Amino acid sequence: MFAAERRQLILEMVRANGAVSLRELARVVQTSEVTVRRDVRALEAEGLLDRRHGGAVLPGGFTRESGFPQKSHLSTAEKTAIADLAAGLVGEGEAVVVGAGTTTQELARRLARVPGLTVVTNSLLVAQALAHANRVEVVMTGGTLRGSNYALVGSGAEQSLQGLRVSRAFLSGSGLTAERGLSTSNMLSASVDRALVQAAAEVVVLADHTKLGSDTMFQTVPTELITRLVTDEPPAHDERAATELQALADQGVEITVAGPDTESPANESLPPGRQSRQDMPLPGQRRTQGGHGGPAGLGPQLRSAAALAEGPVGRVADLRRR
Repeated sequence: MFAAERRQLILEMVRANGAVSLRELARVVQTSEVTVRRDVRALEAEGLLDRRHGGAVLPGGFTRESGFPQKSHLSTAEKTAIADLAAGLVGEGEAVVVGAGTTTQELARRLARVPGLTVVTNSLLVAQALAHANRVEVVMTGGTLRGSNYALVGSGAEQSLQGLRVSRAFLSGSGLTAERGLSTSNMLSASVDRALVQAAAEVVVLADHTKLGSDTMFQTVPTELITRLVTDEPPAHDERAATELQALADQGVEITVAGPDTESPANESLPPGRQSRQDMPLPGQRRTQGGHGGPAGLGPQLRSAAALAEGPVGRVADLRRR
């Protein structure tokens, strides 16, 4: 492929997705990351895109949200490794909330193996992934369907979460910085994510390295409310992502990094050689909130979050700092 053809394809991918990693660009155009990085520099010099933390984004500072079809094909290996590790944080009989996103959809597929689990979600894709899990209860919020990411949003979704209390919230987003925390490009999605956070004692953010250092329009979770970040290992040349990880750790966020060549610590049925778990040491303690105890062994029922809020919803596990 000639340089002009590569650069046109790179530009089309960035315009379609809003943000694309160098790793993904290199895979699609079938060349090295070194060559892709040179192409990205040339396109940036023409004002056609901006370079960001090991990738490329639309020009103008804030990345925009891409639709589910585009997101589902980006950083698939990284999302799988992140989901494998995140599933290990969930124990039998817990109640958790899971937000919308392609990474949280991967997490949901693994949560289907956790007995007695209750999952509250506004995502049709998360619910679909758990629909045939015999020992998992799926609780859907109300709301209006947002077709671009198959999520329920609006006042109906937010009101159905009032009075709810669970152990953890698992959320993804469009960008993550130490300065602003987790953010997304859609106001309605951000508002529901904030309601999900209010229902949880701890907040776990799932974000691959391409989102580190990226800032989008609407803040969903400020850094001080993020308990843990589960991410993948940034490439060696990605200094911005590494710097952002350190800045997050300095603010008290626990960092769990998925790396290659180690069997999953949580899911023995997953193939070995998938990921490893690295917990970065953190300064000090962070505030956590209490929760309620509740039943285990619930059946595969589908009911509203408003109905669940009438009673206790599972135990709150103690995620201790190292």
